[in-house]
Amino acid sequence: MGEVEAQQHTVESAVILMAGVGSRLGSVGGAIAKPLVEISGRPLICYTLAALQRAGVRTLHAVMGANSESLSRALAPLIPAGMAFNIIVNTEWQKQNGVSVLAAAPHVRPPFILTMGDHLFEFGVLQALLEGSDPRQVNLAIDRKIDTIFDLDDATKVQTKGDQIAGIGKQLAHYDAIDTGLFLCSGEIFDYLKAAQREGDCSLSDGVRAMAAAGKVRAVDIGDAWWQDVDTPEMLARAEQESARLLLDGGCRSAQESVACER
Repeated sequence: MGEVEAQQHTVESAVILMAGVGSRLGSVGGAIAKPLVEISGRPLICYTLAALQRAGVRTLHAVMGANSESLSRALAPLIPAGMAFNIIVNTEWQKQNGVSVLAAAPHVRPPFILTMGDHLFEFGVLQALLEGSDPRQVNLAIDRKIDTIFDLDDATKVQTKGDQIAGIGKQLAHYDAIDTGLFLCSGEIFDYLKAAQREGDCSLSDGVRAMAAAGKVRAVDIGDAWWQDVDTPEMLARAEQESARLLLDGGCRSAQESVACER
């Protein structure tokens, strides 16, 4: 497939996965769920909401499982003005994250942004993804700055071939990039996830790996932009150390969001 023109695609829908219990972070974050853990005095999710709003997202689909009622109540006042908020409850939240993505299938209109409720990223990461994506494929924002990755053992590794993903997985032996957890997806991702299920379970990486084998996953390099998974107390501490990047990047941008996030 030829090079995609350097233009930002308009994507109106986003899916955020937040169905887990955050057992590895534990009580260190002092919140009922990882999206509400505070980074520089603001819930982690506020930074994601600000980036999505800035990109033009109008509908947010949040896939929840554990603590869905209390989490949805806490999130509602943080949603930017003008952004629709749709709660999707994954009743099988104990399974892998591919099942949470499939829970969104009846609700979302492709192409859509897919991200994780426990990831922080500068707007530049999302901007690079939107500018470098082909909306007919699944597109994954990748980080080639491997020597800067905090807790590399825990990271999902990616092997690329040109602008395509050739392999993906935490145990990948040969890799040249890291999965940032930020995607722009065509509707085909749902078909591949269904096919990848074993006894009703699958990971997102399972579906992406199958699509990659068919030459349908594009790698989008984020360049110098910064991101961080927040899955352990150590990762949370690292995020706090780097949080000035997010505050300079805009943080909570709308007036409504700023007030809510700073409570």
